[in-house]
Amino acid sequence: MQIKVGCCGFPISREKYYKSFDVVEIQQTFYQPPQEKTVLRWQKEAPADFEFTLKAWQLITHPPSSPTYRRLKAGIPESRKKSYGFFKPTEEVFQAWEKTEKTAQILKAKIIVFQCPASFQPTPENKKNLRRFFKAIRRRKYKLVWEPRGKWEREEVSALCEELSLIPCVDPFKEAPFPGKMGYFRLHGKGGYRYRYTDSDLKKLIAWAKDFDTVYFMFNNVYMLEDALRFKKIKKM
Repeated sequence: MQIKVGCCGFPISREKYYKSFDVVEIQQTFYQPPQEKTVLRWQKEAPADFEFTLKAWQLITHPPSSPTYRRLKAGIPESRKKSYGFFKPTEEVFQAWEKTEKTAQILKAKIIVFQCPASFQPTPENKKNLRRFFKAIRRRKYKLVWEPRGKWEREEVSALCEELSLIPCVDPFKEAPFPGKMGYFRLHGKGGYRYRYTDSDLKKLIAWAKDFDTVYFMFNNVYMLEDALRFKKIKKM
């Protein structure tokens, strides 16, 4: 069993972060992918054994009505807004994947996370687009992680992940982990982002980890740095 611990984004300087953790989930790629020279600098400055995971660009998963588009630097013409998000089989969505995948190549990332908004409901059209997208893209050797939100039935998520070779992502404090060889968990805070995990909470993570060969615990709450560091100490006990 291998347990990897990190944060969703850099809560401290990258130099200090690299000394404390061996993995980070890049968030900027979701809002607006950085320039290639910036990504290359990150890759070169990190230790050789450091791992980057990253979130897919929101143009793939989220519609322009999402408030997250406020952080999008590239303008979207009003006439093309219906072409973005929800895995639609459009040129715009596939171009967004190419940009995401290029960033993953530079970072030598093994994992790409597709986080969906709660508005991405299990409608026939959405499921059709989901299938089209993941069957069409060049996957290389990436492990593709899907974090569905909204009213998806557990059995349906499991079936789609098996069909499309996706790894289901949950917050284990909100939904039971899905079985598999690899687990990828994003910890958003029990009841909200301002939650500070207790030692008892963190010990539960170790118990859940025993069901996997490799498991990632990525903290995404206000106290992500403190909680992730404390968890690393607890798991060594």
